[in-house]
Amino acid sequence: MRFFRKFFPSLNRSTADLGAHGEKLARKFLKRLGYRILKTNYWCPLGELDIVAADGDTIVFIEVKTLRSDQAADPEVSVNWGKRCKITKVARYFIAQTNSHALAARFDVIAVVVPETGKPTLTHFIDAFGPTPK
Repeated sequence: MRFFRKFFPSLNRSTADLGAHGEKLARKFLKRLGYRILKTNYWCPLGELDIVAADGDTIVFIEVKTLRSDQAADPEVSVNWGKRCKITKVARYFIAQTNSHALAARFDVIAVVVPETGKPTLTHFIDAFGPTPK
């Protein structure tokens, strides 16, 4: 998230903080499920991955979407075709750079809703989408 604040200073700080908070909650959630966090906020020339984790012998590329409860749409709706294409490209780059070709891979989405009062809710969409064509 610091990357975005540095290069996009007009980004609303509370929005950036909300996203960082959602990613922190997602990491804790994944660790409780037994995932091993490999990278967070992995950045390359093609873009960024929120979380790269291992679920057994599977490498998992996880997009975290966080919204306040009073916003209109569900967070996972914003992982549209364009976002999926970008995530896929960055995942391919990560696999090439880390020589992880032999591992199975999948794409998950974690939707986090943080209400003004009360506890946040997390919804984990396992294998939320497949890789997009090159």
